Amino acid sequence: MAAYNWFITGAGSGLGLEVTRQLLERGDSVVATGRALGGGLAELAERYGSRLRTAVVDVTDAVAVEREVARAFETFGRIDVVFSNAGFGVLGAVEELDDDLVARQIDVNLVGAIRVVRAVVPRLRAQGGGRIVQMSSSGGQVADPGMSVYNATKFGLEGFFDSIAVELAPFGIGVTLIAPGGTRTGFAASIVAAPALPVYEDGVVGMVRAARAGGLGPEELRRAVAGDPVRVAGAIIDAAVVEPVPRRLVLGAVAYEAVTAALGERLDALRAQKVVALSTDADDVRVSV
Repeated sequence: MAAYNWFITGAGSGLGLEVTRQLLERGDSVVATGRALGGGLAELAERYGSRLRTAVVDVTDAVAVEREVARAFETFGRIDVVFSNAGFGVLGAVEELDDDLVARQIDVNLVGAIRVVRAVVPRLRAQGGGRIVQMSSSGGQVADPGMSVYNATKFGLEGFFDSIAVELAPFGIGVTLIAPGGTRTGFAASIVAAPALPVYEDGVVGMVRAARAGGLGPEELRRAVAGDPVRVAGAIIDAAVVEPVPRRLVLGAVAYEAVTAALGERLDALRAQKVVALSTDADDVRVSV
């Protein structure tokens, strides 16, 4: 198996850390970055030496992103795969969210990913190609009440990466979106909750809050958050080197079923609007139905 050089954001914990661990175990080299770098990366650095380089990078800092991307390419000569994984979640009904929280969510999850892409693409193009693997979510296709701004960032990533996949293909740069369902990492515990308004307590957002606060029984929680981080990380690594390049990878039975249902409902609704859709074209191009 050929060895690859990776650049990873959000590598300090969760799936970013697990992907880093598996890559090093199989012989790859990694530049692992994150807003905070924990003990897990320190242990890996001690074990794998020069094959792991770490750097503190907040993806909201454009200067830091550009600096560390440049250093990564200089250090290893080339970067084969960029795994853009930085992100977090915000919980709250729409009127509970203040401007600062909305801006932070969008800046990290969406704009931060765009910053990383803008920094790496000229270098990937110059070296003749590579892969960009972006962490999305089943929430990029299926909206979750109480997670509206998080969903907005993931839906935004879907559109952005669909577009650039077409732009970058002629340069040998492949793009893959990863869309897992609930995975047994620390993501849920790190969700930032907006201050609650009493009016939402008895509604769906209140139910979501109650579930996070322990309202789900052990069996319900086990089934709702079923993703195995080791297996999810392995699937991400496999997707980064397989040909042809997969545009999306949905991971987990819950995610697969939810995305399938959402896309089916969307397609059914679109087909039901066909007559109206075609009726709005100008007479010189209008198609009769």
